[in-house]
Amino acid sequence: MKLRTNQGKLKIEHSIIDGLRPVLEDLLLSKEIRAIIPGAIRPVRNARGPVQVRVTVPVVNGFRAIALSSGARQELFISTVLDREGLEWLIKLALE
Repeated sequence: MKLRTNQGKLKIEHSIIDGLRPVLEDLLLSKEIRAIIPGAIRPVRNARGPVQVRVTVPVVNGFRAIALSSGARQELFISTVLDREGLEWLIKLALE
């Protein structure tokens, strides 16, 4: 399956959990974010309330993060030149 692109940086292979897309689009306004690739969605019990995004582990060209919302969790692969603290700060701004 080919990846569809939105704004050239948001690569969509799976659907996106409720409320997460505006956060991702805000993150993509930063020049330091090269691309965001949302992964598969899985149901979880502790994902209630507003969207939350946690940076988990570094990968070759950025970081892996977990987004929680609407009773589901979704992996995000974020390609960036930022360090962990810089990315967490940008995510905090996008969530506000």
